[in-house]
Amino acid sequence: MQWIFPNLQSDQVRDTMEHYQVPESIAKVMVARGLTELDKTKEFFTPNISQLHNPFLLKDMDKAVNRIIQNIDSDTPIFIFGDYDVDGTTAASLLFIGLQNLGATVKTYIPNREKEGYGVSEMGIDKAAKFGANLFITCDCGINAINRVNYANEKGIDVIITDHHIPGEILPNAFAIINPKQVDCEYPFKGLCGGGVALKLLSGLVKRMGYSFDLITDLMDLAALGTSADLVPMRDENRVIVHYGLQTLRSTRRPGIRELLKISKVDLERDISVTQVVFHVAPRINAAGRLGDANRSVELLTTRDTGIAIELAKELDEENLSRRAIQQGVVDEALLMVNSQVELEKDRAIVLGSRGWHQGVVGIAASKIKEEFNRPTIIISFDEEGNGKGSARSIRGLDLYSALSASSEHLLNYGGHAMAAGLAIHESKLNEFRKVFLSYAESTLSENDLEPKLYLDTEINILDLNSRFMDFMKKLGPFGPGNMRPKFAVMRADVVGNPKIIGNGDHIRFRIKQKHSVIDVIGFGLANYYQDLIMGEPVDIACVVETNVWKGRESTQLNARDIRLSSSSRVLL
Repeated sequence: MQWIFPNLQSDQVRDTMEHYQVPESIAKVMVARGLTELDKTKEFFTPNISQLHNPFLLKDMDKAVNRIIQNIDSDTPIFIFGDYDVDGTTAASLLFIGLQNLGATVKTYIPNREKEGYGVSEMGIDKAAKFGANLFITCDCGINAINRVNYANEKGIDVIITDHHIPGEILPNAFAIINPKQVDCEYPFKGLCGGGVALKLLSGLVKRMGYSFDLITDLMDLAALGTSADLVPMRDENRVIVHYGLQTLRSTRRPGIRELLKISKVDLERDISVTQVVFHVAPRINAAGRLGDANRSVELLTTRDTGIAIELAKELDEENLSRRAIQQGVVDEALLMVNSQVELEKDRAIVLGSRGWHQGVVGIAASKIKEEFNRPTIIISFDEEGNGKGSARSIRGLDLYSALSASSEHLLNYGGHAMAAGLAIHESKLNEFRKVFLSYAESTLSENDLEPKLYLDTEINILDLNSRFMDFMKKLGPFGPGNMRPKFAVMRADVVGNPKIIGNGDHIRFRIKQKHSVIDVIGFGLANYYQDLIMGEPVDIACVVETNVWKGRESTQLNARDIRLSSSSRVLL
């Protein structure tokens, strides 16, 4: 694995050290993130509601707000249709609660992944008509639902699309489309998730109707769940939403969220992190949509009944355990297929398909295979009729949306982003699609792109890790894409004592020393480095620095990402 450091201007680092009176390690992190100008730095370290942009800068916001107010004033039902993942369900929940608070008659619906597929469904539109709604609002979907929007229009239902996915060349004939990624939308921040766009719609309504902005801040816990789980850039408005949202989560009044946090073993006495949301909370919300009915996620997030909240949280927790088992089965089969069918020496991408794979876990399986082989990966599940639904995950250097566009003649439909996407394909087209996709990867990716890389911020010494350093790390969050938790290199450290293999034999814990400073190191999935650690040679540790809590006591530890003998280190600058 290549270790890569940023190429920073030494004069910028020196000026930052002098201006902010910080050590070199902190200055390098600040420079790497562009935090050198006073105004920008102050704004970054002190997220504030005032930093949120005017919602009416979004194209069609004015039309959408006026249309919704029309239904509120006439007490005409509004139907909310959300995607089945965390972003979609939290966005739908947010709008449901917010619109109810504004006096609307409203109902939510999340489609069944297997029966209805991704995006706006005719079944959902039919349910809206049966509910008596003449207004249909999408959450986290709809930007490419041309035929479905036409179907709604034929039934006399106006559609407001709130979405953040990349629009196609032709837009649906909706009453209003709120999506910052529209070519002609001049909104200053394009990185909102579906929940963020829904929040902006609600903020536009609150502003137009003259209500207190407190209504918005109270719902930022839901927006923060969606923003964190969807892995959108942790910059600009997203940083503000997550900053306030994580604070709101700790003291949330929603019994469903309280029970969800409790069963996810999130300690509400400590600060809640994006990592906890992504790895502990989000999978349980997603489990409902992956294996069953995602409407239960919305019910959990919106219920006022503690008893219902407890039962639903238990139900989703159990389904998450089932999801893990199903997921592991798909991953194991996919690994066997890679070893038997894929020419890793030649192929710069992986495309696998099989009947019987559960559609709800193909996205996670694609992520696992991508991480294992560092190649763009597509995992497709086919039903008995040969209809396939797949998920794609990519690496730096290959834009999935562009790659799928280049292969679109073999696809029924597709959508997504540069690093993650979804697609539908018939089994008969798999081989042709694979050839075109692999050819695109061949022309786009170099051999160097396929070599795993670890991007580090700077080198640090154990002595650097004082209380001021840890305070800086805390203020640097919340972390996510575009503002990842800093990774550091600790060079030429001595291993102290005997390393211990822990967990199920996959993890390792040990101590290292530099001069007179000693610190604990945990390495998840790094037990295979045991032999290197007992050789008595100095080691280099690529790591993040974190606070460990054990039996109520806090201590600083290194969470290792890679380990190597100092004598064999090759660090790219």
